[in-house]
Amino acid sequence: MARRTKVTARQARLGTELRKLREAAGLKGREAAALLGTDSAQMSQIEFGTAGVSEARVRRLAAHYSCTDTDLIEALVAMATDRTRGWWEDYQGKLPTPPFLDIAELEHHAAYRLDMEFLNIPGLLQTEDYARAVFSYRVPELPANDTDLRVEHRMRRRAVIEGPAAIPYEAVIHEAALRIRVGDRATARAQLSHVLELSQADSVTVRVIPFDLDGFGGAWSTMMYAGGAVVKLDTVVRDVTANGTAFVDSEAQLGAFRTLFRKIEGVSLEPDRSRDFIHRLAKEL
Repeated sequence: MARRTKVTARQARLGTELRKLREAAGLKGREAAALLGTDSAQMSQIEFGTAGVSEARVRRLAAHYSCTDTDLIEALVAMATDRTRGWWEDYQGKLPTPPFLDIAELEHHAAYRLDMEFLNIPGLLQTEDYARAVFSYRVPELPANDTDLRVEHRMRRRAVIEGPAAIPYEAVIHEAALRIRVGDRATARAQLSHVLELSQADSVTVRVIPFDLDGFGGAWSTMMYAGGAVVKLDTVVRDVTANGTAFVDSEAQLGAFRTLFRKIEGVSLEPDRSRDFIHRLAKEL
């Protein structure tokens, strides 16, 4: 297969998981390459995602690595053979692949989504006006067309929780994010109404963390959690700088993030009380 010049996060993740299986089996790259009848250079390309890998090779490697997790193997095969051309590819060359295209592809394949936000409404719950106000604060300021593309992309991402194939979605939002007026009063009111409307869907759960909660020290833990086909393929996306994101896939860290989410979820208001809370805030505007 021809070497890829651009590697998506999903392609890189497949290679990472194959490397993890090889290392768990105690094999070096050159030994794994010999099992496929290839060389170390191509094996390295497969594990970095710069070269594709066939279903037969994934299954052969899994067998030689003594991997008995059939669900994981099938999920890796699905990743290797996936030829989906999603809507996000319309933005190739127009928006940066990391994070815009990678996040959209991640969400498309996710089994469920979890969000924790403390200063902004989660992206999947944002209105067009709210999203535009968010992007308007970027420094340096974006040209109007670039802002339009980012807003359009964000609105199209909402299909995973609003469309006919909506996935389970849960958001924990701090009162600060609900009160901060990213745009004007009308934008804020419309945004809260939109969150309330979406929270009525069977697949959407919204919980609020109020200011008056005693002993809450978790406001540093903003995250986007995407459930994979199997737990080992879960992914956390975290902001690391004003202009960048990090995709986290280590089992230990994923476990810690799941625990953290459930811990914060446990002290948040129940969904019905959260809707009442948001409704009161909207009436104040």
